[in-house]
Amino acid sequence: MENGAAQPVIVAIDGPSGTGKSSTSKAVAAQLGLSYLDTGAQYRAITWWMVSNGIDTDDPASIAAAAGKPEIISGTDPANPTITVDGTDVSGPIRTQEVTSKVSAVSAVPEVRARITELQRSLAASAETGIVVEGRDIGTTVLPDADLKVFLTASPEARAARRSGELKSTDVHTTREALLKRDHADSNRKTSPLAKADDAVEVDTTDLTLPQVIECVVTLVEEKRAAK
Repeated sequence: MENGAAQPVIVAIDGPSGTGKSSTSKAVAAQLGLSYLDTGAQYRAITWWMVSNGIDTDDPASIAAAAGKPEIISGTDPANPTITVDGTDVSGPIRTQEVTSKVSAVSAVPEVRARITELQRSLAASAETGIVVEGRDIGTTVLPDADLKVFLTASPEARAARRSGELKSTDVHTTREALLKRDHADSNRKTSPLAKADDAVEVDTTDLTLPQVIECVVTLVEEKRAAK
């Protein structure tokens, strides 16, 4: 890095699923030598723990009561982001359909958000070179003072096509319905909804390739870093 002691740069990348958020965030962090945090994985991890421990995920009071119990540790290396719950590697189990279908309900509980937000802020504060944090409420709630805020969007059709490609088995129509349902849940929840910060740069990824999106965000980060 120039002048030895470059300031750490904090980048918030928000947006709904299927916009290329994870791939973009990981690549940008790797390219710029920053840490990386997938906040969605943390919400999936706490959801997985609730499901595994028989907590009624339809009952916010039960979720709230258990929110402090699991120990969630996120590795922030973009080349190999890890996540463990109580010492167990859950990177696979958190991607199941069961967890995906329940994560919005669990994430909407204020005690869960408070707990996970605290984790996210401490990880961002301890990132020596800086960090790329991806999620749904990073620029608005978790890190409102981030150096750069990016909000990725794409048409529902493009997002569904990407997601069903990722999920391999589902058809695009079903995926589109599920995405829109989840968007609605995440955008309308009372506690830190999915929203674009006023000072965020919106990048519509519908007609862009992944390398183009990455290049765009890397350029934005470099401009911010140069100006610090």
